[in-house]
Amino acid sequence: MAVVRLRDGGLFVHSPAPLSGELRSALDELGPVRFVVPASALHGHLFMEQYRDAYPRVELFAAPELPRRRPDLAFADELGDEPDPRWSSELDQALLRGHRLFPEVVFLHRATRTLLVGDLAWHVTPRMSAAARVWAGWRRGVRPTPAFRLALRDRTAARASLERILRWDFQRIVPGHGEIVEMGAREALAEGYAWLHPPR
Repeated sequence: MAVVRLRDGGLFVHSPAPLSGELRSALDELGPVRFVVPASALHGHLFMEQYRDAYPRVELFAAPELPRRRPDLAFADELGDEPDPRWSSELDQALLRGHRLFPEVVFLHRATRTLLVGDLAWHVTPRMSAAARVWAGWRRGVRPTPAFRLALRDRTAARASLERILRWDFQRIVPGHGEIVEMGAREALAEGYAWLHPPR
């Protein structure tokens, strides 16, 4: 989970965690929760109903294919390939296309040069559990899991999406799995997806 405090004081919550009493208190100290977004229809939507119930004025947003998977939720809009006007002055937004089932929505918080992702890239380190490292393919670094990589069936579309993301100015990544990458994140992501580019 990541939280962006927008310039008007409202909170943008990415891939929400379970809304415990402790977390709710921390959020309430930061500001009013205004927007809750998932990374994809696979990642970051499981607890959105808790935020809907806790914050009557919150707006939930759907990744592509999520309305079909979560008919129990009412969404303000579906996330696309351009930043929503409600936060476009502060966040960039793009779809990672090419996934067989679930395109991922990637966000950039310009002010802090921070990329917010879900399964696009895990940050694999020795601190991860053995089970997580097995799922991630054991290799250290910033990279997709083997399963995510195999699901990128349209490599041309995925490559175009990634090239767009890599043109953004970011130095940090908050991944859906693993520790925050504090520096050199753009180069690390490019290295983790080097396999997507044909040899020249």
